[in-house]
Amino acid sequence: MKINYYAETDSLYIDLSSKPSVDSREVSDGVVIDYDEEGNIVGIDIDHASLKLEIEELVLGKMPLRQPVALV
Repeated sequence: MKINYYAETDSLYIDLSSKPSVDSREVSDGVVIDYDEEGNIVGIDIDHASLKLEIEELVLGKMPLRQPVALV
């Protein structure tokens, strides 16, 4: 899973899978869910993220991490 914030567009993308997206649906204003060919969610795109989310803080709890976390 990857989480990327793009300051220039104030958008946040949560990449849940390496599978390609074949369908997208806007589920609320500025929130788009991407699906793979089997209908599984592969990503979430959030426009105007700083207005919708508390992006200043990220808390990970009980994540089964296998390698060191790199914060960029």
